This record gives sequence, structure tokens and C-alpha cells, in this order.
Amino acid sequence: MFYAVLAYHVEEAVQSWTPDEDAALMKDLLDVNDRLTREGKLGPAARLGATADAVTLRGPGDGMVIDGPFAETKEQLLGLYVLDCADQDEAIAAARDLKRVNPSAVYEIRPIMLYLPGASLAAS
Repeated sequence: MFYAVLAYHVEEAVQSWTPDEDAALMKDLLDVNDRLTREGKLGPAARLGATADAVTLRGPGDGMVIDGPFAETKEQLLGLYVLDCADQDEAIAAARDLKRVNPSAVYEIRPIMLYLPGASLAAS
């Protein structure tokens, strides 16, 4: 089953990191990513751009585009991973590995329901 691991963090804290601090964290996260890739579990992963550059489409019909952050929360969604795991426990274990190297982040784990029959998330 596929699981989305959504990475939340206080955006201002992430933006305050020096390039060296950011590179050190990314190295540790990439170590976890490399292991998950070798195990055939990691699908797409992305670090999202700034919430200030985000827009939200909301409302009936064609909707209305609203500028800026779309949630009134302390943490913002800053990235995501797509994992192919046997069950939720395995997805939680992978998220715990990410949490160990990025302890101030919050990770939300959700099953992914595929709405495109026959679409594959497997790496080519």
C-alpha cells in the first residue's frame, strides 16, 4: 500500500538555517532516502517552495485563487514523501527514521487512495 508522509515544520525556522545547517540536515535526510530507495519503498519526494509563493483555489464553480498561506497553523506543509509499505506500521517506522534526523519536524502519515486505475507510483 502507498502512504504519503507529509513533512510539517515552522517555516521561519527552516528559512533561518544557514546554508551549512541546511546542507547537513539534507545529507542526513538523503541517507534515509537512499536506504528507502534501496529497499524499493521510496516514491516521489519533494521539498515544497515557500508558503508565501503558494495560492489556494477555493469556492464553487471555477473557484477563486487566494494568495498566500492556506492554513492557520504554526507549522506549514514543507515537503512530502510517497512510500510503498506493507502496512501503516512500516510507514510509521520510515517516518520515525526521518524524525530522528529532523527532530523538530512533524510528520503526518496518510494512506494514498489511487483514483487512476492502472497508474503506477513505482520508479521506472
